[in-house]
Amino acid sequence: MTRTVALAVAAIALTPALLITTPAAAADSVGTPTACRPPTDTYVVTTPVDEMSDDDVRITILRIIADPSTGKAVEAAAQKALNGTIEDARNFLTTDRWPARAEDDQVAVVTTLHFADVYKDRGVTTAALQALNNGTPAVERTFLETGCRLAQFEDDRVAIFRILADPTTTAAVRAAAEQALDEDTPEAARYFLEHGQFEV
Repeated sequence: MTRTVALAVAAIALTPALLITTPAAAADSVGTPTACRPPTDTYVVTTPVDEMSDDDVRITILRIIADPSTGKAVEAAAQKALNGTIEDARNFLTTDRWPARAEDDQVAVVTTLHFADVYKDRGVTTAALQALNNGTPAVERTFLETGCRLAQFEDDRVAIFRILADPTTTAAVRAAAEQALDEDTPEAARYFLEHGQFEV
C-alpha cells in the first residue's frame, strides 16, 4: 500500500474523531463551507533563544501553549519541555517544536482531505493528496498556508458556475455570482458562497 493510499484510508478511519476534534465547518458558515484547515502553531518567536533569560524561555513556551493555533503535538511537546530542565525548554524552542508542528500539520492536511471528500471539492482533494504523497513538512506547510486556498478557489469557481447554470437562480443571485467571478479572488468567491448568495 502506498503512503498516499494509506493516509487516505487513515482519513476515512479517523472520520469520527475528526468530526469531534475539528470545528463543525458546516455550522460555522452560512453557506458552502471550506474544506481547508488553517496552519497550526503560527506563534512567532522574535527573540533568539540564546538571548533569552530562563524566565523568558518559559514565558515564551507558555505563550505558544496558549496560542489558539497551537496543535496537540506541539502543546504536548511544550508541556513536556516545561516539566523538564531549562535545557529541555530551550531545546524545545530551537529543535523539538518543529517535528511536533510537522505532526500537527499532517493531521490538518488529513482533516482537510476528509472534508474535501465530504464537500466533493476535487481540487482540494487532489492538492491535499499531492501534499501527503510528497511527505515533507515543508510541502505540507505550504499546502496549509497557500496551496489549499488556491485549490479551494478553483473548486469555488466551479460551484459558482453551477449556480449560474441553474435556471432557477434569481437575477440578484446571478448578478452577485458574476461580480464574484469578475473580482477573480479567492476571498470574493468564498464570500459569495458562504454569505453573498444569501444576502442578496
